[in-house]
Order: sequence, then structure tokens, then C-alpha cells
Amino acid sequence: MNTILLVEDSTEINTLIQRALYNVCEITWATTINKAKDFLIKESFDLIILDIELPDGNGLDFCAEINTKNSNQAIFILTSHTSLSEKVLGFTAGADDYISKPFEMLELKARIEAKLKKLCESPNLIFKNNLIEINKNRQTTKVFEDNKFVDVELTNIEFKLLTYLADRKEAVVHRDTLLNEIWGNNVYVYARSVDTHVSKLRKKLRTASELIKSIHGVGYKFTEKKD
Repeated sequence: MNTILLVEDSTEINTLIQRALYNVCEITWATTINKAKDFLIKESFDLIILDIELPDGNGLDFCAEINTKNSNQAIFILTSHTSLSEKVLGFTAGADDYISKPFEMLELKARIEAKLKKLCESPNLIFKNNLIEINKNRQTTKVFEDNKFVDVELTNIEFKLLTYLADRKEAVVHRDTLLNEIWGNNVYVYARSVDTHVSKLRKKLRTASELIKSIHGVGYKFTEKKD
């Protein structure tokens, strides 16, 4: 089943959306931006429904921040503002759709179902060669073994590391950059934790582990070039 992160501080709105989508997807509810960030560190979501006015910040700013880290993340803006300028700001921040309060539950359900269907029909392979296949929309990774591609189970952090490096093929990425982009500025993690997670990732990639190279004293890069 598809997963949605609802970032909304209203209990009433949460109840309405849960009721509208109960048989469509699994919904995780966050009442603040900081709680939403905690959820996004631990897992990935097919779609985010994001209110603009939240207790600890502006939803549009958070939308832009999410898109900086993952330009393929589907986001629906949910707000009581109906002006054209507000909608333009929402789409400029990277939103896929804009739902005004109050909303009709059937319309909300139809829009969500249409977007989720489109995501499933768009594989969006960000990288594929004779060793690995990475699918960002479906959050899957496969490696080539025994003359076929087989699934590899990665944690959310491991998948984010892999896709971040693969998106920047041949570019050296500093450990500090990975810390900020994968874990976020507000989460305190030791720099060596990056090495630990990359090491675990490479073990899981098995035959494709050679694609991630260590750059001594700096960080890592994703490359197809042989040493």
C-alpha cells in the first residue's frame, strides 16, 4: 500500500483525510515540521500533504527544502489560502498540487489516487548499468547476481546515501555534505557515522559495491571507472 506523510496541526483535518483515504494508503501524521523531518529521516513516503501554516514554521519553506534534497518527492499543499499568488508560491516551491480548505473529500481522494497512480506508472530509473538498478519512485534497488537482477533491502538512510551519490556520478561528495543533506542540519551525527552507513551499504550492494569509491580524507563518489 502507498504511504503518505500528512503534515498538519489540525486534529479535525487529520480525521477528515484519514477518513477519505483509509482504503487508499497508509497515513503518518506529523503536527509540526520538526516531527515531519524526524519521520523523513527514518522512512520514505510516496506523497506528502503539507499545510502552509504550522506551529514551528512555514510549509512553503519546508516544501522548498524537501525539493532541494529530493526533487522527485510528490507534495500536495493544503491551506486555507486561495489567492493566485499563494498558489504560484506553492508551485514555485516545488508542490505538485494545491488543495484549498475546506475541501471535498471525494475530490481530495480523486486527486491523491491520480497522483499515486501516475507515480506507479513512472519508474524513474535514476541509474542502471550491468551491476545495479536504482528506482527512486519505487524506492527499490537491485544488483546483478547469478545472471539476473535481484532485490536488495536497504534502510531509508542507506537508500538516500545511494541515490544522493548516484545523482552526482563522478563527483566527490564531502562527508559534511552527506551529513547535512541526508541527516539534516538539526540532527547531530558524528562524521564517522557516514563511514559506518556507507560500509553497511557497500556490503549489501555486494557485486555493485565497487561503484562507491572512498576518497581518502574527503568523502565518497559514485563511479563506473576502474581504479
